[in-house]
Amino acid sequence: MAVRSGVYRGVSAEERAAARRSRLLEAALAVWADEDTRTTMTAVCAAAGLSERYFYESFTGLDALQEALMNEIAAEIEETSRRAADQAGSDPEKRVRASIRAFVQLLLDDPRKGRVAIVESVAVPKLRRRRTELLRHLAHQSAVEAREHLRTPGRTENEDETAGLLFIGGMAELVTAWLDGALTASADEIVDAASRSLLGLYR
Repeated sequence: MAVRSGVYRGVSAEERAAARRSRLLEAALAVWADEDTRTTMTAVCAAAGLSERYFYESFTGLDALQEALMNEIAAEIEETSRRAADQAGSDPEKRVRASIRAFVQLLLDDPRKGRVAIVESVAVPKLRRRRTELLRHLAHQSAVEAREHLRTPGRTENEDETAGLLFIGGMAELVTAWLDGALTASADEIVDAASRSLLGLYR
């Protein structure tokens, strides 16, 4: 029985709502990444085991849910890559390889994340702009990392930003081909190629 504080069986109303939101995000990842399933609010709710009432508790619509999922994946990619680079120390090449390997490993651990954020989002008109914004943000972070750790003499900030866009745009296409099966390559080959590309752009 709920008490006046909103706590039910030791769990607050806010905690229950947050748990339902997480279930919907996980369900959206499963449904959206499944090429044989049409991504609808009904399909997501069914996968989450929740009614539409609880869907609207957290999201205004399907597009809002998909955008929230994209944001979550992008944040995970950025955090995972930065943490790996920092753990690699101060050597620029080691930082680059560690960062890219962490990203590739994230995709290997759960290919659905790369598929929905990079591949499937292109097919949703209302999400294309957000996809572009997220890719440009990652490109900027690449430029910031290069300025802080590669320290190439004589380069302008604009040149760094341009290189970041080239790298992230190329990575998006590389990952798309890899996840679609159009490119046959091992994780090590992807890491090697991407590392050479990034270091070459900033030197």
